Amino acid sequence: MLDRGSRPNRSGLTAAEIREFGELYRKAVSDLAIARAESRDPRLINYLNALVIRAHGQIYRAENDGRRIIKRFFVDEFPQAFRRNSSYMLTSCAVFLSFVLFGFLAAFRDPEFTRFVGLSGVNEMIRSNFEWWKSLNEANQIGASFILSNNIIVSIQAFAMGAFFGIGSLYDVAYFGAHVGGVFGAAVRLNPSFALSLSEFVVGHGVVELSTVVFCGGAGLMIGWSVVNPGDLPRLKALRLKGIDAAKIVIGSACFLVVAGLIEGFISPSALPSYVKYAVGVGTGIAMYSYLLFAGKEKKKKAGAN
Repeated sequence: MLDRGSRPNRSGLTAAEIREFGELYRKAVSDLAIARAESRDPRLINYLNALVIRAHGQIYRAENDGRRIIKRFFVDEFPQAFRRNSSYMLTSCAVFLSFVLFGFLAAFRDPEFTRFVGLSGVNEMIRSNFEWWKSLNEANQIGASFILSNNIIVSIQAFAMGAFFGIGSLYDVAYFGAHVGGVFGAAVRLNPSFALSLSEFVVGHGVVELSTVVFCGGAGLMIGWSVVNPGDLPRLKALRLKGIDAAKIVIGSACFLVVAGLIEGFISPSALPSYVKYAVGVGTGIAMYSYLLFAGKEKKKKAGAN
């Protein structure tokens, strides 16, 4: 096991063998202590001592190799967890898009609807053509930091609300969808040119940002549903298993939000041509979904073949 475990990325050991490796290490340490106390054979003591030293080096090197852990998380664990739970992500997405449409139609019919989704005063900004996002050009670093913090808070809240049997997450996602749809519905009704300018601002970062909020809502739904319907598993075990996957999705989504926050602070409010912003939005969206849908698949197939 020591010889095979010394290969790059521990490719020589299976998960079960890695657990057995730890047990054998503890037994070897015990045998070495007994040999030192009771045996006069130096070859036996030296042999056991060499095994323990080698095993100790591999075990603690694995624990302290943060770069390998981070690489494995982003290359394999995060996208695989996302695909395993794609049904929750699709449910969250369906709720979000439904309420975006609802919010748009409601605000288009009556712009005062925006007050019901926390947008008090937005109609006055639309009528006066106050494009607030352009002020970010004057303080991009501060704007980016504020936007990034706000996005992460919204996403974490959507996840945390899953503790209320998943209903809380769906409520947060629905409210956020109505919020987004309401802004655009009121803008199209009151000031179409403002709506066009707003879409040019949002498109650069919007694909990644809105998607990650939906993902966190789906992760919260995973937590809630594992309590409501644990399947054949005890509730605590089902919650633990889903909780691990949900945590991976939320952590990965927070990293996406860093990218979205930087784009929103530096590119979206800039004077770059609109086609550049649309290209950034489409390009980042394609890159993100390609990563989530395909990363880690090849390695999984190879492992299955072995």
